[in-house]
Amino acid sequence: MMNNTNTMEKIQKYTDLNTWKYSHGLVLDIYKISEKFPDIEKFGLTNQIRRASVSITSNIAECFGRNSANDKRQFYAIAKGSLFEVHNQLLIARDLQFISMSDFDKLNSKIEIISKLLSGIINKAPSRIVTK
Repeated sequence: MMNNTNTMEKIQKYTDLNTWKYSHGLVLDIYKISEKFPDIEKFGLTNQIRRASVSITSNIAECFGRNSANDKRQFYAIAKGSLFEVHNQLLIARDLQFISMSDFDKLNSKIEIISKLLSGIINKAPSRIVTK
């Protein structure tokens, strides 16, 4: 019989966060899909979209080391801004036919999930702070 009083595991590190896990998966997908971009885009869209996707997980990680609610909110908000930057760049890649509509739809669905997770964590940031 499962104990329902403590069904949520305690988050020990940023890699335990579902927000980080989904975002990390997005980063891996972005790297794979951007390999197919034209060589001329190596220092353009390819570089931009990769850097923006890495920024999402990097800001989630940096946030985890912060103690104040305001700092946490700020880094999660920056992560969300980077997420929207990736979305914009995917729209460009789609419209330039660097990626298929099917690939765009899959990535867009992941972005929607991550956006909701980030919104939730931003709204709960003050109540989730634990000082060590």
